[in-house]
Amino acid sequence: MAAIEVSGGVKQVLVPEDRDGQRLDNFLLGQLKGAPRSLIYKLVRSGQVRINGKRAKPDSRVSGGDEIRIPPVRLEESGEPRTPPKSMLERLAASIIFEDKALLALSKPSGIAAHGGSGVSFGVIEGLRALRPGEPLELVHRLDRDTSGVLVIAKKRSALLELQALMREGEDEEAPNKRYLTLLVGRMPQGTMTVEAPLLRSVMQGGERMVRVDPSGKASTSHFKLIERRGGHSFCEVHIETGRTHQIRVHAAHIGHPVAGDEKYGDREANKRLSEQAGLKRLFLHASSMAFELGQGRDKHPYLISAPLADDLRNVLDRLA
Repeated sequence: MAAIEVSGGVKQVLVPEDRDGQRLDNFLLGQLKGAPRSLIYKLVRSGQVRINGKRAKPDSRVSGGDEIRIPPVRLEESGEPRTPPKSMLERLAASIIFEDKALLALSKPSGIAAHGGSGVSFGVIEGLRALRPGEPLELVHRLDRDTSGVLVIAKKRSALLELQALMREGEDEEAPNKRYLTLLVGRMPQGTMTVEAPLLRSVMQGGERMVRVDPSGKASTSHFKLIERRGGHSFCEVHIETGRTHQIRVHAAHIGHPVAGDEKYGDREANKRLSEQAGLKRLFLHASSMAFELGQGRDKHPYLISAPLADDLRNVLDRLA
């Protein structure tokens, strides 16, 4: 098995001004071409990567002029394809729902991760970069692998920084100010239920992320609005004020109405019945819209990007009618 020498020794890299505000993990991916995200996380968490001599986290933000310590890295050729499969690229191309000079948005299919890593060779961003070689595409936010719906990609550095500034917390995995459609197990009460429960994130041995309601966690707010009941379950719209990892899924389970099809936080028996009766094969969670504004003064431009409910989820609702 051959090896590729990426660096002959420790490098000290100065962050360019146009990378001000970029996440450390994304900056390192640009420096260590071909390195999997899992390796980047390992290097940072072990303290081998430092910002101005200090330890950092993968989601730390770098500033123009910062000095980044990057250790020597060797990548072994695994024989895996270096580009995403054609079928994936075709699905992504067909999923684009909006594009202008600053942004690109797609209705992400369920089953495709936002980015590669943790055993996933390629995600949306790697696929789009393969489709658009040479374009400076960057993820604005993230969606869980099993969640479908609106995912926004920045085509300009200025748009990326402006959108990140609109987010309440830099370490959030999913952008706030979004609306989701979901099927919750059981009968939710009429109207809107607001859940304010702090969430604490942890990483299990093996890299799996788990989130739980915990007083020492970060403040998190979700609003669940009942649209209609189907087959004894509740089809809801969810508006999130914060964008914590797995927020909707954990909040839904916390109030006793887990998201249908959720294998991590959900109701196993209910999921089995919904699979048999309605053909539900995955998490019933869809990012339906995202609203924001870009620009200043007269140049301010409002965006409302929407993605209709995925066909497989709509079919489940029809079978429950």
